Amino acid sequence: MSLVEGAPAPINPEVQAAAAKALDQLNEHTLKTVHWHFSDDTGSPFWLEKKAELNFDPLTDVKSFDDLKKFPHFEDEWLRGGPINRWVPKGHAGKPVYVFETGGTTGIPKSRMVIEDHWKDYELFSDTLPDEYFPKGANWLMLGPSGPRRLRLAVEHLAQHRGGICFCIDLDPRWVVKLIKKGWMDHLEEYKKHCVDQAVTILTAGHDVKCMFATPKLLESLGEALEEKGTSLAEVGIKGIFSGGTEFTPQWTRFAVEEMLGGPPEEGGVFMTPTYGNTLMGLACSKPITAADGYKISYYAPQPRAVTEVVQFDDYNAKVGYGETGRVKLYTLTDEFFVPGFMERDEGEREQPFETYPWDGVSGVRPFHELASATTVGVY
Repeated sequence: MSLVEGAPAPINPEVQAAAAKALDQLNEHTLKTVHWHFSDDTGSPFWLEKKAELNFDPLTDVKSFDDLKKFPHFEDEWLRGGPINRWVPKGHAGKPVYVFETGGTTGIPKSRMVIEDHWKDYELFSDTLPDEYFPKGANWLMLGPSGPRRLRLAVEHLAQHRGGICFCIDLDPRWVVKLIKKGWMDHLEEYKKHCVDQAVTILTAGHDVKCMFATPKLLESLGEALEEKGTSLAEVGIKGIFSGGTEFTPQWTRFAVEEMLGGPPEEGGVFMTPTYGNTLMGLACSKPITAADGYKISYYAPQPRAVTEVVQFDDYNAKVGYGETGRVKLYTLTDEFFVPGFMERDEGEREQPFETYPWDGVSGVRPFHELASATTVGVY
């Protein structure tokens, strides 16, 4: 681990008090979640079977969030292959189930079952969006992956939850990764153009789209395509953008805000907020980004439903100090899905709690250095 900047400022007493209260809520929520997933009448076949392999009893030995360290790390290989039904908690038997996939460019993709988690996560996210730039009743554009992806349905639900209609494009992220791995850059460029052309058509067809999701790469390409047509995101009616992906760096954010969007929202008229998420967790919101803060991006998980920690590279049960670098560790704690500690393929710096999110955050998210060379970043 390493210290990125000088020693962080002390946390003010009000935030400390709020953080203590949030930890109490997290401990209570953890207890409730563990009892649900390991009780014979409500748990999933996977966790009830796994219980027999553990050297402790989750129903009696887990008394706080910190006790989740007693579990072995969650292995994403468990999610490859079926039957998918083994993940469905008995307490939700008979309810309609979605399956969302991640990866799968080669081999068997990882699958996660979902019932309503994606709706709940994005309804919570909706509460963080400023209505001035994400007007209720406005229509949305989803410029991201289609197919068996959580993100597509989640953004569509977000639009509907806010009273709008969501327009989507066709985009296969697995094909994008294959094109990159084959070195077919001409094909890649044409496919990107194909995706962006769909978005331009929607935005210029009179559908009153004011809000959108896009990955950074596609947002930049869309901005360029509109500029070639003599227009811009603001001029075609876009007021609010939420974006997410591994390309979201302070440098790219500065470019997007200052050059592509015409300045901060009070000047350019377009508000952009970064998010960090995946199929296991849902999404984490960012602390407001400003030029004064060097466009630093800090993410905060939606506690208590999900938690992120920044842990030491040589001890995944020990957090690094504030401002220090470590690997991102993820926990998912809902009544649909239980992940007691999953090592993400990302690293970053541990951030302090603040008023809006009185728990730890993570900034500077980037591919974990030991895996970075093996990671192919596609549309994200």
